[in-house]
Amino acid sequence: MVFDGKFADSLVMEQLNRISLSFLVENLQIRRGGVAANIAFGLANLGVRPLLVGAVGEDFVDYRSWLDRHGVDCSGVRVSSLLHTARFICTTDREQAQIASFYAGAMAEAREIELGPLGREQPLDLVLISPNDPVAMLRHTDECRHTGVPFAADPSQQLAWSDGEQIRRLVDGATYLFTNEYEAALIEQKSGWSPDEVLGRVGIRITTHGRDGVLVQGEGLETVRVPAVPAERVADPTGVGDGFRAGFLAGLAWGLTPQRCAEVGCLLATLVIETVGPQEYEVGRATFLERLAGAYGAEAASEVGARLRTLLP
Repeated sequence: MVFDGKFADSLVMEQLNRISLSFLVENLQIRRGGVAANIAFGLANLGVRPLLVGAVGEDFVDYRSWLDRHGVDCSGVRVSSLLHTARFICTTDREQAQIASFYAGAMAEAREIELGPLGREQPLDLVLISPNDPVAMLRHTDECRHTGVPFAADPSQQLAWSDGEQIRRLVDGATYLFTNEYEAALIEQKSGWSPDEVLGRVGIRITTHGRDGVLVQGEGLETVRVPAVPAERVADPTGVGDGFRAGFLAGLAWGLTPQRCAEVGCLLATLVIETVGPQEYEVGRATFLERLAGAYGAEAASEVGARLRTLLP
């Protein structure tokens, strides 16, 4: 939903403990979303075949068809017979600020999913553990750590409820750590680790800074700052971080350097913010490479172009 005003104009600081507000919205749009599905959709649009893992309700049928049609492997999805698929209900104001509610629903059953059987037919290259049922996140992290499967930590929205011990379990040993600037500070504050200590416990730390781009750090790795790709228009920020992660992971699958991975991620994030809904953008090979070259140079476009042959012109 979109509110043609500013939330801040309706907030009275002295009355926040009694807050009771309603906003007249101009429209209601129902979009496909969810962190895992958004990232899987982005990967598939770049020609990578991701395995989606999570728990849904029986109302997932149409959504599954959409993801299947776009190249996402949904064989790792558990279907609940009791609960509806999780829903994120969000209102965005004129300044792109958001007020949202989240219904977990069937997501709680993700804790019943074991990763081992999913990797029997084809070994798992990398497990991205994004916001999910808290018990499931801890279980999947522990399982990856125990079996030696590389994993990427992406706790983001779930950091608010987590205490220091839980955050340390989610982050320690990750091959990659994804956060935005605020979440990075929250991890350090709650875990008790300094920035150097966090860096020493993960392989590569990727921190997004919104319009200021991305910072990529790693021990033995030259720190890289990648600027954001300028947006032609700002339509909706929902799912921008998921788009970045999809692009970065696609770059990893192609064997690109962390810098190139971040550049692909930044461009995909910009495509997301230019459309309303996190899965409404399209990736056309020629346009994608043209914008990549405009933002990061011809060499970047050439390296990525060699990996984008699976995309339609």
